[in-house]
Amino acid sequence: MLIRRERTGDAVAIDAVHRSAFDRPADADGDTPTSPTGGDPVEVGLVHLLRDDGSAWIPTLSLVAEFQDQVVGHVCLTRAGIGPFPVLALGPIGVRADHQGKGIGSALMHAALGAADALDEPLVGLLGSLEYYPRFGFVPGARLGIVPDVPDWASHFQVRPLTAYELEIKGDFHYAEPFYRL
Repeated sequence: MLIRRERTGDAVAIDAVHRSAFDRPADADGDTPTSPTGGDPVEVGLVHLLRDDGSAWIPTLSLVAEFQDQVVGHVCLTRAGIGPFPVLALGPIGVRADHQGKGIGSALMHAALGAADALDEPLVGLLGSLEYYPRFGFVPGARLGIVPDVPDWASHFQVRPLTAYELEIKGDFHYAEPFYRL
C-alpha cells in the first residue's frame, strides 16, 4: 500500500471510495442521506464542494491510499478556524468497503496527522466516533475549551493538538463553509 497526495485525475476514484465507504441504507421514510450535488452519499459532494472552495482546500493535505495501482482510500484536511487561529478540519475519510478492516484508514489518519504536524499546523478537529478517533490522540474539544459553532455537533466533536498547539487556542471551531451546506 502507498499513501500519496491526491493527483489530477484521482477525483473519479475518490468519489468511488466515498460512495463505497458511505453507502447507507434508506431510513424509515425510505430516504437516504444524499449529497448536495446529487444522489451520492453526502461525503462525495462534500469533497467536491471543498475542492472548489479556494479558502478551504489544501491540495497537499488531500491524501489517497493506493493498493495494486487502485485508489482504495481517501482523507482530506481543510482550513478551519478558532477565532483568529487557523486550524484544520479532518474529513471525510473513507476506505472502499472491500478494503476495510485492513489498516488503511489508520494509515491514512497517521499520514494526514503527520503531514499536518510537519506543516506546523496547531490542531485538527473532526466530528466522528468517540470509540474510533481517540486511538489517534483525539479528545473531546470541550476538554481544551474548543467547541463547534453548531451546538448539535458538540457530542461528537473532537480535537487533536499537534506540536504547534498553544494553550490560547480556545473558542468556537468554525469549519470551512461547505460543511454548513450539507
